[in-house]
Amino acid sequence: MAVAYAAPGSIFCKQLLFYLLVLILLCNACPKISLQVPSHLQAETLIGKVNLEECLKSASLILSSDPAFRILEDGSIYTTRDLLLSSESKSFSILLSDSQYQQQKEMEIVLSSRERKSPKKRHAKESALKRSKRRWAPIPCSLMENSLGPFPQHVQQIQSDAAQNYTIFYSISGPGVDKEPLNLFYIEKDTGDIYCTRSIDREQYDQFMVYGYATTVDGYAPDYPLLLLFKVEDDNDNAPYFETKVTVFSVPENCRTGTSVAQVTAIDNDEPGTLHTRLKFKILQQIPDQPKHFSIHPDTGVITTTTPLLDREMCDTYKLVMEVRDMGGQPFGLFTTGTITISLEDENDNSPYFTETSYSTEVEENRIDVEILRMNVHDKDLPNTPHSKAVYKILQGNENENFKITTDPNTNEGVLCVVKPLNYEVSRQIVLQIGVLNEAQFSKAANSQTPTMCTTTVTVNVKDSDEGPECEPPVKIIQSKDGLPAGQELLGYKALDPDTRNGDGLRYQKLGDEDNWFEINEQTGNLKTVKIVDRESKFVKNNQYNVSVVATDRVGRSCTGTLVVRIEDTNDHPPQIEKEVTICQHDKDYVVLEPVDPDGPDNGPPFQFLLDNSASKLWTLEPQDGKRAILRQKQYMNYNYYSVPIQIQDRHGASAKHMLSVRVCDCTAPTECRMSVRDAKPTNVILGRWAIAAMVLGSALLLCILFTCFCITVKKTVKKKCFPEDVAQQNLIVSNTEGPGEEVMEANIRIPTQTSNICDTSMSVGTLGGQGVKTQQSFEMVKGGGHHTLESSKGAGQGVVETGRYAYTDWQSFTQPRLGEKVYRCAQDEEHKHSEDYVRSYNYEGKGSMASSVGCCSDRQEEEGLEFLDHLEPKFRTLAKTCVKK
Repeated sequence: MAVAYAAPGSIFCKQLLFYLLVLILLCNACPKISLQVPSHLQAETLIGKVNLEECLKSASLILSSDPAFRILEDGSIYTTRDLLLSSESKSFSILLSDSQYQQQKEMEIVLSSRERKSPKKRHAKESALKRSKRRWAPIPCSLMENSLGPFPQHVQQIQSDAAQNYTIFYSISGPGVDKEPLNLFYIEKDTGDIYCTRSIDREQYDQFMVYGYATTVDGYAPDYPLLLLFKVEDDNDNAPYFETKVTVFSVPENCRTGTSVAQVTAIDNDEPGTLHTRLKFKILQQIPDQPKHFSIHPDTGVITTTTPLLDREMCDTYKLVMEVRDMGGQPFGLFTTGTITISLEDENDNSPYFTETSYSTEVEENRIDVEILRMNVHDKDLPNTPHSKAVYKILQGNENENFKITTDPNTNEGVLCVVKPLNYEVSRQIVLQIGVLNEAQFSKAANSQTPTMCTTTVTVNVKDSDEGPECEPPVKIIQSKDGLPAGQELLGYKALDPDTRNGDGLRYQKLGDEDNWFEINEQTGNLKTVKIVDRESKFVKNNQYNVSVVATDRVGRSCTGTLVVRIEDTNDHPPQIEKEVTICQHDKDYVVLEPVDPDGPDNGPPFQFLLDNSASKLWTLEPQDGKRAILRQKQYMNYNYYSVPIQIQDRHGASAKHMLSVRVCDCTAPTECRMSVRDAKPTNVILGRWAIAAMVLGSALLLCILFTCFCITVKKTVKKKCFPEDVAQQNLIVSNTEGPGEEVMEANIRIPTQTSNICDTSMSVGTLGGQGVKTQQSFEMVKGGGHHTLESSKGAGQGVVETGRYAYTDWQSFTQPRLGEKVYRCAQDEEHKHSEDYVRSYNYEGKGSMASSVGCCSDRQEEEGLEFLDHLEPKFRTLAKTCVKK
């Protein structure tokens, strides 16, 4: 199927044709450019790039002779719609124009298709109608925006190859046909001619994609639907406009030339990238118009300054009437105007100055905190800003700081005040030099010189007034010796009458005298001591004692002064030490003595320490650094109080003998020391619960020993023993009587012999019956248990256990033969085989005991298990030393 194209002459606008004809006639030919492109080109496709400068170096206008192509400034060539190239090459021209030099050039472009297909031959046998396998190739078509007609206007014609043999009907569909905008296009079904019924607005519809159809009478489609692209060519029907009608910008005054002020922007709704949207900016008018201060870049719209003479004090606001025009600023282009406002920002480029060159005022003497003058200044800078707010300074004449000047925040005036009293007798007139500046730092303008501070003079006249006495200076210092006795007179404080310059008629009184050392002479003001002057008094600070004095004239006016009595130190105090010290003998055997001298440093250390001969046998005294000494004991000493006579003297020989009480104690810290009842001086003895328990146990042990001795003396029968009697009496003690009615484990009795071998013997004694009370001559025993019982020796029945009371002689006659036999066997047998039936360990009644076994009653060695004695508390150490065998 072939597609035919017919475009009317109205498809191009008259203006474009006019420019094309003029450029073709006037331009000189440039080299021909050939480009190889595909046969089918989509819209907005880059087909190549040419060097326009080879034809014309500075081209202000670039046009294409064929509207199907668009040329950019860099020489890039783009298609504006879909194109289908035939087997023959296609050519068009690029028209270049330079309006400045009135030059025109033409560059010819030839496009050749890369794909060439051989036509398909038809066979005679193909009599039946068959659908073509190839798609229709669309022919580009463009419509002019805002066309004036006449309508309907012919746009394009489509034809199918099947129309040679069959009757073909044509139809179209898509936007502009059966979609919005409806009925813009229609087609004649017999001829395939497409028509446009009315004008088109490109800003609303820039192109139309319409499908064309070819069908036979019976509805068969010999070809695929054909896509037709109708591109609407732009017409310059929209004028550019500023984004905002009125715009306000600001720039500092006195800025440099070329300073950027602002950038204006505009919008054009026509087709981008064409002359219709190429905008140019221009300043039409400046208000005020003289001198010209601003310029604008025609392409970017950036406004800059053209002079450094912008002065806010001359004119603070400028208005610029702007124009923006399309078509590259050509006279026939559409344009819009707008107004912008430029405000100048204030800079501190003007110095303040006084309205008067000099001022005069007066004030009474002795007046303070009184306003005496106000001064006005003028500043051209913006009011109520740091650039115009004044700062006043007194440059000369205020060496005594009698005056102060401040700024009134409401009026910007300088307020001069008197802050210290003036004295008419000293100065009757004072001349001040005052300067003024701004709060903000001065900004040096490009057209101005460095500013200088504006100054003025103020003459202050002091008026005389009748005034009271003067206490000058307010603090007076006098000297006095340490230890000055009572009744001595010192020079006192003197005040003056400023008018007469003497102290006649003045009366003096004390205001302050902490320790009442002095009395004051009402007429002369001299002081007289009523106490001894003591530098070491608590009322003396830094060797000074203060006395406040008030002087009053006849009228009652007064002034106050301070008299400082500076006391010279004398060596009137010997070094002192503590009366009592403590030596913790368990920790160390010495104590450090640190004397204190109440006198000053010149009468203090280094100290000399002397130990009396009576104490040198027990003590040594070791001086250290002239300030301390170490008192050390020569040997181990009992815990007690000791009196040590020591003499200490300072650098000038002032000395004192001290009877130092040294407490020797067994402690780790002095606060833990508790002396015994043997202390030299009475103390309150406090016994702890362990001490009381030890005393009770000791008393019980003593009673047991006495009771045992009594029992031995009254025994009636004496039998032969294999061991000394006194040993048995010391060791054979009933120790298992723990309470009434309780069974007690068998007792272990350790009995040493007189031989080198020592054997332990044991006996089954049983538990006590009845009341469980031990008397002098009878014991309560349980018969039975063991090899022999007391009952068996008296002929009692065997196997019966009965409770009875036996005399001490019965118990002795039962035990002595058997114990002697066992001791004898033990002594004869070196292997101690016979001891297996009676050598037993002492009953273990606890866990974790530090004492382990009970010493002499244990079957262990004597020196084992006594390590706990090294860790006893101080109150048990004396008892521990007594128990340890030396």
